[in-house]
Amino acid sequence: MSKVVLITGGSSGIGKSIGILLAEKGYTVYGTSRNPDKFKDFTAFKLIALDVRDTATIQKAVTTIIEAEGRLDVLINNAGVGITGPIEETPEEEIHKAFQTNLYGPIAVMKAVLPQMRKQKSGHIVNVTSIAGYMGLPYRGIYSATKGALELVTEAMRMEVKMFGIEIANVAPGDFATNIAAGRYHTPVYENSPYKEVYGTMLKEMDSHVDAGSDPTIMAEAVLKIIQTKKPKIHYKVGAFMQKFSIVLKRALPDKVYEKMLMNHYKL
Repeated sequence: MSKVVLITGGSSGIGKSIGILLAEKGYTVYGTSRNPDKFKDFTAFKLIALDVRDTATIQKAVTTIIEAEGRLDVLINNAGVGITGPIEETPEEEIHKAFQTNLYGPIAVMKAVLPQMRKQKSGHIVNVTSIAGYMGLPYRGIYSATKGALELVTEAMRMEVKMFGIEIANVAPGDFATNIAAGRYHTPVYENSPYKEVYGTMLKEMDSHVDAGSDPTIMAEAVLKIIQTKKPKIHYKVGAFMQKFSIVLKRALPDKVYEKMLMNHYKL
C-alpha cells in the first residue's frame, strides 16, 4: 500500500522538490499552499489549501486526506518564512508572524495528524528547521529563534509519542537555491538607522547566499532517507561542509571565541 504524505508549503522550493521525489518513488503526496488556485497548472502531485497560521484550514486539510486515503503516514512540516533585520528595528507584528508560521503552525499541524497516526500505531514526522536554528545569527536572530525552538519542541514531542509507534525527526538545511528570499520579510534599511551600513551590506550578502545555494533536490533525498528509516535520529543537517561544521565549532569552542568568530565572519 502506498504511504500517504502531507507536505506543508509544497508549491515551491524545498517542499516541491520533496513532493516530486516522493511521488516518483510511489508515495501518495499531498502538498499544501495557502492559495492553491494560483497553481492551476501544477501537476507534480495533489495540492490542497492549508495555512499553518489558521487551525481551521489545518484540520480541514488533514480530514480531507484521511477521508480520501483512509490513512496518513508521513507529515513533513516544511512551510516556513524568512525574516531579517536588527531586532531593535523589527516590528512586533512581523516577529509574531514569524513565530506563528515557523513554530506555532508546525505544532498545530502535528497536533492535527497525531490522532490518526496514533490510531494506525505508526507514523513519521519530519520538521524542517535550519542550521541557523543552532546559533543566534546577527540580523537573523528572530529566524534563528523560531527554528531553534522547533528543534527543541521536536526533541520533547519525540519522547512523548514514541510509545505510539510514531517517529519525529528534525532536518536542518543550510542555504538552498529557493525563492525564500523573495517571500522573506526584511526590515527596511532606514536612512537614519544606526545599523544602516552593516545591515544593508549583510542583507545583500544573505540574498546572494540563497541564490548560490545548493540544489533543493539534495534536501529531498535526505528527507526520503529519513522517512525510510525505521528508527531515525533526532537531528539531521543538510548543507555545505562549513555550514554544518559551524555547529560542531559552537559545541567545541568557548562562547566568546565562537561569538568573535561569527563577528569576524560577518565583518561586525
